[in-house]
Amino acid sequence: MDSKNQLKPVDEVELTSVSTSLTDTVLSSDEESSSASSWEQNPIIEPHIGYKKVLVTGGAGFIGSHVAEYLLSRGDDVVVVDEINDYYDTRIKEGNINLLLNKYGSDRVAIFRGDICDEKFISNVFETAKPKWVCHMAARAGVQHSIRDPYIFIHSNIEATTRLMELSQKHGVKNFVFASSSSVYGDSKSTFFSEDEAVDHSISPCAASKKACELLAYTYHHLYKINVTGLRFFTVYGPRGRPDMAPFKFIDRVSRGEELHQYGSGTSSRDYTYIDDIVDGVVRSIDRCHGYEIFNLGKGSGNSLKDFINIVQKYVGKKANVRIVPDQPGDVPYTCADIRKAERMLGYKPKFSFEEGIQQTVSWYKRVHRTTVFECSSEIEARRPYRYKVHISSVPVNFT
Repeated sequence: MDSKNQLKPVDEVELTSVSTSLTDTVLSSDEESSSASSWEQNPIIEPHIGYKKVLVTGGAGFIGSHVAEYLLSRGDDVVVVDEINDYYDTRIKEGNINLLLNKYGSDRVAIFRGDICDEKFISNVFETAKPKWVCHMAARAGVQHSIRDPYIFIHSNIEATTRLMELSQKHGVKNFVFASSSSVYGDSKSTFFSEDEAVDHSISPCAASKKACELLAYTYHHLYKINVTGLRFFTVYGPRGRPDMAPFKFIDRVSRGEELHQYGSGTSSRDYTYIDDIVDGVVRSIDRCHGYEIFNLGKGSGNSLKDFINIVQKYVGKKANVRIVPDQPGDVPYTCADIRKAERMLGYKPKFSFEEGIQQTVSWYKRVHRTTVFECSSEIEARRPYRYKVHISSVPVNFT
């Protein structure tokens, strides 16, 4: 029987990575019952079952390539759009593209290289590939980079998302899912960040651009009745992770005995979320055609910077060379997702504790970068202030 007739929604398909029960802090029953939330009476949307052709923007990047790989593994076809910019070394992104093509072939993976804001280019993608499902993961990321160069965030985040939604409503797209960010919560003092919170006080251009995309998404839903879901990601990490993010940087620098920076006292805390859990939430959102919804996708518990460094040392097997430096402007001291809405409406339930996720990431790093030289020095960052440049040796890299 054709595999496209045997597809199951993500509820019935298990991710291949090893899973574990969460043992971290969760919302207490008192906190759960303290106040009613606006979404508690929302209807539960049944998942769409069957074949999809999904446009995945940013499909050469970290989250996008993992989402594309999962969709392909269950029988969907994928249209990847990515400009392959040099925010970090393009060979990492080319490695992700090659992984998809080598595993699933060009018949099922269509690759379009270009800028989403190029009207002629992106219109041709819709007219040629005719996707009916959009998973918009492409974005400029990084709070510090947005402070240095806010204009590229307006271009890549706000303008690009608007162009995609405009084409989606014209071409009858059934569901539009896009990446937002936990940065929209700013310096919220809440114990758990909830979708019901007002997020009107962004403290970085990156956060402001993501909030703008959420507002535009509602506008397009209101005007054209397209189904739109925004996903507020909480610090995603794991195999094939971005080299500018702390989990990759810490593992890389501790492995090579290089200095790593601890910002402030080390008591700052983040809700670090393993990539497989994020992919699960993204695919559940693709499968469910909500009118307009915003969901937090996180682990639902935080880990301090000091604990983070200790866990990395444990699994790398080396002591970190830590330098304490001042806090960075625009960074928030604490993030932690209230994931009850995603649990109820998507069936989302993260499986990976932070320690297990770091263990998995270190194992991947040792396997992939055993013969690969990374140079992530402060001198390179200083020379290229808007990009985190990673130099890779000429040794071929297998990114699986």
